[in-house]
Amino acid sequence: MKSNSIMFLFIFLVVGLTSCTKNDQVVTESSSSTNVLNAYKTATVPTIDGTADAIWSKATELSVNPIVPNPGNGLFMGYCGEQYPATIKAMYDANNIYFLVKWDDSTNVTAIQPWVFDAVAHTWSQRGNARTFDVNGNLTKLSMGLDQLAFQFDINNSTQNFASQTCYASCHLFTPYRNYAGAMVANASGNHYTNGSTEKVDLWWAKLNRDVLANQMDDWYLDDGGGQSYYDTLGGSANGRHANGQIKPTPFTTTYILPSTKKAPSATYSGPYSNSQTLAYTLASGKSVSVKVPLYVETGAAKPYYNAADVTSGTALKVTAVDSMGVLTLSDNSTIDPNADPASYKDDAGVGRNIGAKCFPSFILQPFVNERANLKTSAVYTGTGWVVEIQRALKTGDVLKQDVDFTDLTDRPFGIAIWNQSNYQHGIQPNLLLHFNK
Repeated sequence: MKSNSIMFLFIFLVVGLTSCTKNDQVVTESSSSTNVLNAYKTATVPTIDGTADAIWSKATELSVNPIVPNPGNGLFMGYCGEQYPATIKAMYDANNIYFLVKWDDSTNVTAIQPWVFDAVAHTWSQRGNARTFDVNGNLTKLSMGLDQLAFQFDINNSTQNFASQTCYASCHLFTPYRNYAGAMVANASGNHYTNGSTEKVDLWWAKLNRDVLANQMDDWYLDDGGGQSYYDTLGGSANGRHANGQIKPTPFTTTYILPSTKKAPSATYSGPYSNSQTLAYTLASGKSVSVKVPLYVETGAAKPYYNAADVTSGTALKVTAVDSMGVLTLSDNSTIDPNADPASYKDDAGVGRNIGAKCFPSFILQPFVNERANLKTSAVYTGTGWVVEIQRALKTGDVLKQDVDFTDLTDRPFGIAIWNQSNYQHGIQPNLLLHFNK
């Protein structure tokens, strides 16, 4: 679902953005008797609101069982073997394809990675997005991360072995690998990329407690830009996952560009962005210390997120300075001193999620635009689980070959992944097949 490139193996075998050996991993088969998702041809368009309309009863349900694999590198520690049984339905009409995904989930966290304050060290930090454990494997802190859902489809039958391996075809784990400078480096996390310049995979990625608040999921793609052709004969050292609309620069760098501007995309180009920045203060000795603090804050009760209107209206004020005690100075020259009310900004002292009532959110919500806005999505947490509806045009306006084209209604291999309040630790279900009933 933070979106670090260290994550997302989604490619379904090992780590969301990371990890996996497609030849060595063993994945338990789905409990379903088939891997085929039959898309029902409908004349009635479902309403994409997270509630299954009656028309969905006509679509055949496919049961899947994404399981968190063990890549053997400790990256998924505490999650390995977890199962997230789900059901999928699909329909299509002359213009669009629709998906309905459901799974049980006993908990839902709305405050994602909130900013908390340590009144002893006088420092700000963000609550972890994955469970943490001590050296003996004992749980030390529950996560306050994202529930997420992702799909992968090959683009134009371009990716070798995708038909037989689906997500495995772009998941790579090398320990160690040789980086671009020629040094052998321990690779604890892995990476994700295709194996050739013509190979691309369409990646749909829903962060249910974040992106879907704007009724969207994010449209990404995978290419070879992080792989061995650029970095190493043994294994790439970067990640081949990129937001739609961004292209590989020439000469190659890991920072993809927007063709319309010929420069690197900014954080505010499209979609939610991190409510985080680095500021510095000066000690009496003259030494400068750089620390992470929120980018915008509001006083009073906490919100799960800020939106663009909060920022533009001045409801949320920019943090312009911080001192050695963690006191924040805001753009109107007012201050927030967390030491005067530490209980309101505290993290849970134990394993749980009992944080302070005024903790700041971790992101600013704004909608995806242009090439990233192809996927109309609604997700509803029912109290016992998730109901997710997705709508996408059979053929988007894509001119960069970053989207799958369904208009020929041929069978499409695909895979899915589900996260449970985590950053990159996720269950995977590869080797599924989308079939269009004519």
